[in-house]
This record gives sequence, C-alpha cells and structure tokens, in this order.
Amino acid sequence: MTKPSSASSPRYEVTPLELFFDVVFAFAVSQLSHHLIAHLDWHGALETLTLLLAVVTVWSYTSWAATMTSAKDPPTQWMVLSVMLLGLFMNASIPAAFTHAGWAFAIPFLAIQLGRTVWTIVFAPDGLFREHFVRVLVWLLATSPLWILGAAADAETRILWWAPAAVVDLVGTWLAHPIPRRRLRSAKFEFDAEHMLERCRLFLIIALGETILTSGIAIADSPISSMTLITGTASMVGVVALWSLTFGRSNDLVLQHVEGTSDPVHVSRHAVVTVFGMVTGLIAVAVASEKVILHPHEHGSVGLSLLLSGGPILFLAAQGWFLGKIVGARRRMHWIGGLVLLAAGSISLLSPAYVALLLVGAVLATLAILGRRT
Repeated sequence: MTKPSSASSPRYEVTPLELFFDVVFAFAVSQLSHHLIAHLDWHGALETLTLLLAVVTVWSYTSWAATMTSAKDPPTQWMVLSVMLLGLFMNASIPAAFTHAGWAFAIPFLAIQLGRTVWTIVFAPDGLFREHFVRVLVWLLATSPLWILGAAADAETRILWWAPAAVVDLVGTWLAHPIPRRRLRSAKFEFDAEHMLERCRLFLIIALGETILTSGIAIADSPISSMTLITGTASMVGVVALWSLTFGRSNDLVLQHVEGTSDPVHVSRHAVVTVFGMVTGLIAVAVASEKVILHPHEHGSVGLSLLLSGGPILFLAAQGWFLGKIVGARRRMHWIGGLVLLAAGSISLLSPAYVALLLVGAVLATLAILGRRT
C-alpha cells in the first residue's frame, strides 16, 4: 500500500477562528512571563515551566484536533469555542495557581483535556485516529489524579504533584501515547502537516510578540535616557534575530521537507515538542529583557545569566534538534551559537546587566545574518 504523503492529505487554510483562539494563549504567555518575573527563583521557574507545559498541551492538542477535523466544520468550531471559554478562566488563574487558586486552574484544564479528547474520539475522521485518541484518553486519565491531588494539596507541595503530571503529558506527546502492544504507526495516517506547522509558527509569533510587549512595557516604565535607548534597542535586536532564525532559511528547509514527506504526523508531533522548547526560551528572554531595561546597572548574577543566555540557547537547541531529527540538516551554527552564548553568559557574571544584554544581542544578530547566507 502506498503511504500517504502530505501532498495527498486534505488541506485546510488557517481560519479566523483559529487565530481568534490563539488570542487566549497570547494571554497565557503573558501571564506566564509575569509569573516568572514575580517569582524569579528556582521554585518559581519550576512552577512557570509546569504551567507552560499544561498551557502548550491544551493549545497543541486542540490545534491538532481542529486540523484533523477542519476548523471550518460547525462541530469543530463549537469545540474550539468551548476550549476558548474554559481556557480563558484557566489562563486567568495562572498567577494564583500555586497559591489559593489550584482548583481554578485544574478544573478547566482537566475539563478541556478530557472533554476535548472524548469529542475527538467521537468526531475522528477514521478508525485509525479514533483508536489512537482512545490511547490518548488512557494517558490523560492516568495523570488526572495527579492534577486533582495537586489542586487539593497545600500551595507548598502542589508542585510535587503537578510537575510529574505535566512531564508525563509531555512524554506522552513525544512517544505518541503508546500502550502495551499498541503503538502509533504514524505513516498510515493522512494529516495536514502544513496546516499544523503553520499553527506552530503562529504560536511562536505569539511568544515573540510577548517578548516585544514585555520590553515595551519596561521601556515605558523606565526614565527617558540613553541607557533606556541602548537596552531597548539591544532587546529588540535580539528578538528580531530570533524571528529571523525561525522564519528564514530554516523555515524554508522545513517547508520543502513537509511537501514531500510520507509521514506528516511524525513531522507535526515533533514540531509540537519543539515549540514547547522554543517558547520556554522566549519567555526567559522576555523576563531577562525586562529586568535589564529596568535595572541596567545591576550587577550580574547566575539567575540573570541563565535567563539572558539560557533562553536563546534553549531556543536554538530546540530548533536545531528539530532540523536534525526531521529535516536531516546539520545546523552547526546552532550549536556553535549556543557555545558562544554560554561564554557571553559567563562574562555577564562579571559585568553590569546592560553589557550582558548587548553581548547576547550581538551574538544573536550575527547568527541571524549568517543564517540568511547559508
């Protein structure tokens, strides 16, 4: 039997409803950035990472379901609107999710995950997808008690329940939710990989936009001075460089691969995991930019160094992994750039914060220029 290709799969343009749906998650990315800024320590970082895993899982599973069934169909539209409503309340509870609002986050999260998966089983386009989403439901039912126990626990120990649950959900996505003697053979599925990749690109634009928004707010809150001009420009240069690395030559390589792939599900599944890594990096960049713009002469610290250099390193590592795993491209520039950023982060420990931001911005700009030429 001939394997389905991306070219032979049903294709749908991204609809206005899907773009409308993304607005709820633009709000989520903003909430996560503010949560990290307010709790800038290891515990706060783990909380932010856990909540980000949950948010990206909701976004990606819903986007996947809408791609599979077509967001133009009325049942899919009602499903997306229902997730939007529940997601609005879930995302609004992010700042207090690890204090007094554990249930406010967990209840809509579980309602979305379980409800949408049951909906997907009912409206799946064929038996293969239906069988797979039954396995997805098994995985979600296995982690649901952890989310419930975490919501019932006190604020100090909630992370001990929610972090493992979020990690298991990520592993399930990575491994395509296998169960004993049942595993996804993704080459058998027809799926619009180009549509799903476009959804991933749009989510990355949301995260890039949040980085700009965070920097802009910090600039507005800072005194009008040459230092604000310097740090604001350096922050913008870094974001533009990351945008260029995402939507430049690397994007062209991915699109060329998708057009002829015989396994569109495999490509899309890895793209979702990659988006998580890249968005995590962008949230770190947003928080670092705000801190430096507001406090440019602050002495370097391990935390600031991890945010300034670690965010772009994670972004580049995730993108490089995807290009190597899916496209087969050896992007040495990503790994070399990561090492240079690591060195810049080390230097930042001995210099004022604005110097570190300038170094990171210069490295990213150089990588973007080189990326356009290769």
